[in-house]
Amino acid sequence: MPIVIRKAVKSDAKRITDLVFRSKRSNGYDDTFMDACREELTVTGAQLAGDFWVAEMDGLKGCTCLENGKVTTFFVAPECKRQGIGKLLWDELLTQARRLDLGSLQLDADPAAVPFYQSLGFTVIGEVPSGSIAGRRLPSMLFKVTNVD
Repeated sequence: MPIVIRKAVKSDAKRITDLVFRSKRSNGYDDTFMDACREELTVTGAQLAGDFWVAEMDGLKGCTCLENGKVTTFFVAPECKRQGIGKLLWDELLTQARRLDLGSLQLDADPAAVPFYQSLGFTVIGEVPSGSIAGRRLPSMLFKVTNVD
């Protein structure tokens, strides 16, 4: 069965939230950390009205969101990492970035995901405060859309 990338719909919100939490936890975070991130990581139906996509193959396997040139969500189910789903979602993001004539994409990365984003061509340009954990800093990354095909 092939992986299908499609626009998310409002009814996907709970399943996407579950996938986001499973993916984030797979980076080794404990219950206290995950509870602190609950509000920030919960996906709502309203968010899905924008440029939000899912990878589906016998259930949701990944998701991503692009808002005003910023990748705000990018998660792959832990059991599906390193199977090409992230690359398929990335290809969709690039297609949308080109459609919107964006010159660059920005994201604030989980430290564990930095190598993945660097493999796509992102570079670390600084740090930003975490939206959930006081005192925690996250790598801010940039990708030049016009430099990669």
